[in-house]
Amino acid sequence: MTEIPDSFRSLFSAQIEERDGSYVMDIPSNEVEHGTLAVDETYRIAILASKSSKEQETQQDQPQSTAQEETLTSDGPPVNEGEVRDVTIETTGDQGDGIAKVEHGYVVIVPGGQPGDEPSVEIEQVKENVAFASIVERDLRAL
Repeated sequence: MTEIPDSFRSLFSAQIEERDGSYVMDIPSNEVEHGTLAVDETYRIAILASKSSKEQETQQDQPQSTAQEETLTSDGPPVNEGEVRDVTIETTGDQGDGIAKVEHGYVVIVPGGQPGDEPSVEIEQVKENVAFASIVERDLRAL
């Protein structure tokens, strides 16, 4: 199994496009908005091959799997709605919400969380690059 370094910041899908003689890839705005990446910083990028267009068409022709099966693939978010897990709040966002990161730098926003807190949270909403959770049990050491 390949070990993922702690410095791993983000995982998202993007297409490479040609623009004005260069090849570019758009970074999703929420990667910057949630503090995962910062403007005017330099990052090392790893590019992983995706399925070819032909493979994607074949997959689209197959019956859709259940939501639970889809989240078990490496392409989906590493959390599921309704899941309870322990997190560490690393920082606060622009609106004062706690921000935790789980596998592969995936961001979990926790209202009421403060840096250093280690609460148990319930995942309430899952999006491609971010999840929203509520605290179900506060870190007793913080009290």
